[in-house]
Amino acid sequence: MLDTLAAPTSHQLDIKHSRFLAQAAPISDAAAALAFIQSVSDADATHNCWAYRHGNDYRSSDDGEPAGTAGRPILAAIDGQGYDRIAVVVTRWYGGIKLGAGGLVRAYGGTAAECLRLAQRLPLVPMTERILQCGFEDMGIVHTLLGSAGAEKLEEHFLPEGLRLHVRLPADQIDALALRLRDATRDRLRLSEPVDHD
Repeated sequence: MLDTLAAPTSHQLDIKHSRFLAQAAPISDAAAALAFIQSVSDADATHNCWAYRHGNDYRSSDDGEPAGTAGRPILAAIDGQGYDRIAVVVTRWYGGIKLGAGGLVRAYGGTAAECLRLAQRLPLVPMTERILQCGFEDMGIVHTLLGSAGAEKLEEHFLPEGLRLHVRLPADQIDALALRLRDATRDRLRLSEPVDHD
């Protein structure tokens, strides 16, 4: 199971007189990643190298460092630490000593990895959606059980025969919730998967 960051975080390392500052943050999409990268990049620094991952959407940049020595090691640190939906910028202020390609890979990847290792993690929970239909007499218990399962109400419609709810909840809660709802409503509730109407 993958995690994201609970909050933005940073970590700094000095390597052979160069200063490396990793800054990482959770992101909602690629546009948020690029906005974060732009907001923390330092125009006075030698390089602002970065990577982000949001599911299958990922990018990285060496920002003038030799190809493959900065962005890809940062992305490898994200993946190696089991993160998703985050962006990481590693800013370097050159200290006068060249590190070589291997040294750059270790410096950028290592600074990013240490930043993420020390960060507070937030599990990314797979979610699922369901449609519930119940009579008016079961509305109270249905709302109580949905709340206890961590369900989020997406839509609510009152029909002549009762209530129709479209909810999203953690996928690992659905079986237990379905059983509790069935027992509480004496099997009067209908639970189904949403149908896409294209």
